[in-house]
Amino acid sequence: MKIILKLFGREINKHYLCTPKDKTTKIKQQNIMYWTLELASKLEDAPWPATKEELIDYATRSGAPLEVIENLEEIEDEGDVYETIEEIWPDYPSKEDFLWDEDEY
Repeated sequence: MKIILKLFGREINKHYLCTPKDKTTKIKQQNIMYWTLELASKLEDAPWPATKEELIDYATRSGAPLEVIENLEEIEDEGDVYETIEEIWPDYPSKEDFLWDEDEY
């Protein structure tokens, strides 16, 4: 079952998994973490390296959007220390991803 919620004018997809035995009482929510360049950029100035809790604290104090905090909460916490945003979102573009040469300007 797929439910689409509207939050601040945006549609948010939430997927719900039902167990075949009891579809009415055993509903488990599966949140899907998604990042955009705008959301990930809110963590550029975070105090790297950082743990999950430190990143959530930074995002809260810096006024990051709720989606950033929710994405950070979705990270499986094994006590890991993250060195950069690329460890959280591997597709985060680096300076090498841009095609211009800074020496030309």
